[in-house]
Amino acid sequence: MIRFSKPARALAVVAVAGLALSACGSDDSSDTPDAAASSSGGGASAFCGKNIAFLGALTGDAGALGQNMVNGIELALKEHNDKNADCQVNLKKFDSQGSPDNAPGLATQIVNDDTIFGLVGPGFSGESLATGKTFFEAGLPSISPSATNVTITQQGWTTWHRVIGNDDAQGAADAQYLTGTAGATKVFVVDDGQDYSKGLAGKVKDSLGDALAGDDQISVGDTNMSAVVQAVKSAGADAVFYGGYYTEAGLLVKQLRQGGFTGTFMSGDGSEDPSFVKVAGADAAEGAVLSAPAGPPPADFGATGLYSTQAYDATNIFLAAVDSGVSDAQALNEFIGSYTGTGVSGPIAFDENGDITESKIYAYFVKDGKLDVDNPEVIE
Repeated sequence: MIRFSKPARALAVVAVAGLALSACGSDDSSDTPDAAASSSGGGASAFCGKNIAFLGALTGDAGALGQNMVNGIELALKEHNDKNADCQVNLKKFDSQGSPDNAPGLATQIVNDDTIFGLVGPGFSGESLATGKTFFEAGLPSISPSATNVTITQQGWTTWHRVIGNDDAQGAADAQYLTGTAGATKVFVVDDGQDYSKGLAGKVKDSLGDALAGDDQISVGDTNMSAVVQAVKSAGADAVFYGGYYTEAGLLVKQLRQGGFTGTFMSGDGSEDPSFVKVAGADAAEGAVLSAPAGPPPADFGATGLYSTQAYDATNIFLAAVDSGVSDAQALNEFIGSYTGTGVSGPIAFDENGDITESKIYAYFVKDGKLDVDNPEVIE
């Protein structure tokens, strides 16, 4: 089992300056990643000229979220490669459509590709649980920008890390928001049966106490949700929480409004995308609350969408390791595990299980027919 050495921690602290200054767009050559590598004693990395992989949904119902991640990865790579002509790092993309059934075969392709030295991803929780053992046994380090199921980091996969808070933090904050800020007294909870969805919805249910009015489950791809609508009405619920992704979330709130439900509708980060409003329609989506363990990108950031900043930061951790001269998988994994710094998404440090040690939870709101991605409210 790999654990993180003191020398690797020192290396990470030195290299963080390169990451932070890259995010700020510094042109001072003394502060470039190359300078950080020199000061840490690193030479040219064997990873120069090789690839980082992305595994996640680029098409399908949740493809917009995966594309956000790729945008962040590509921005970080462009900034690095523009400054490091002698050490180009590129991207190989693997489209799982977010499916835990598709992901294992793609994981096998990734670990058998000698040009790939690290993974930004997997994008979703189900595919993370389906592939984590493969990456761990191959010794391939990974950093997920978005997979939040609590159990992923309880598997003993010491090569797996995430730069985002898990579902326990988000679920507790969501329940508190509903019963506190929103003033709900009867909350009905729905999920779509996937690992991410059940984990988040389950934490909301556990945190609601006597305010839980009932629960139900749909399946991914369902379009007729009349049974759930009737259950919500029969329970006398004044709020609904949905654990799942934006396509079904949009359909659910649309049908709830058509059925006469006027209470608060809230969902988690799987729904926090403008596509939610497109699916629901502006009128049905109005007033919806969508939480995420991710704040908005800086005003001058070169990529948009939820998880783009986390993917950017994850990529830059790999690049900081490359620029420090790290050249083998174990040293790379030690570098990541010992990393401490501040990225555009916030402070970054990992605990012994690979979880980020600090992450705020935000609530985003649908106002005037669109998702306001620039002005969220911190709810934890």
